[in-house]
Amino acid sequence: MNHFETTLEKIKTIRLELLQHPLYGSITTIEHLQIFMQHHVFAVWDFMSLLKKMQFVLTRTTEPWYVVGNGDVRYFINQIVLGEESDLDEEGNRISHFELYLKAMFNAGANVYEINSFYENIRNNIGVYSSLDLSVRNDACREFVKSTFDMIRNGDIAAVCGAFTFGREDLIPDMFQSIVENISLQNDGRLNAFLYYINRHIEIDGGEHKHLAHKLMEHVCGNDESKWNNASNAALKSLESRIKLWDSVHYEISKM
Repeated sequence: MNHFETTLEKIKTIRLELLQHPLYGSITTIEHLQIFMQHHVFAVWDFMSLLKKMQFVLTRTTEPWYVVGNGDVRYFINQIVLGEESDLDEEGNRISHFELYLKAMFNAGANVYEINSFYENIRNNIGVYSSLDLSVRNDACREFVKSTFDMIRNGDIAAVCGAFTFGREDLIPDMFQSIVENISLQNDGRLNAFLYYINRHIEIDGGEHKHLAHKLMEHVCGNDESKWNNASNAALKSLESRIKLWDSVHYEISKM
């Protein structure tokens, strides 16, 4: 096996645990979906900081400009940034995926108070950890975002890319397909933005991005065993953090 396949083998068990989490089957009503969205939005938000860390290290984002790194990697990262920051919504308007998700929450009747309060604190230059403590009541949401930022600020680029590739990008198509199947039959118009958001990720991340993610890891880690170990350890940590978040959402839904 090559390094990429070896990493997939290392995370296979916990990845399967996440993909088979009982949360997906428990989301059977719009009320359940509202609870899911109120938690999941924090993962939608912190994804961008993980991506921006990669863009900062693996491309040139400051002046004076000069060529940095590998062309395929630059294309991959910049393409994702372009889509995440300025995609089209279901009506053809330019919008970031975070804004699209907030729109989907509002349309579905989900509570946006905590994410809006947190986001406003961030915009007012209150630190991430302090903003979480001030605005977010759910322990698992706070710990999920803190875990991401611990990696962004303290991990090397191999760890950041490992968490991104194996803990985020590679999972989305499989992870959300069952939610779409369960909830789409109940859609009365309120879920159009949410289903559009999810289907966009399934379409994009299930296609070219998987191939480019392989290129990313090969470029960042090469044949350096220590870098691949850092990447796989970060992926495991990211998956463990996601499972804890899903456990919390599942518990909240089970109380309804």
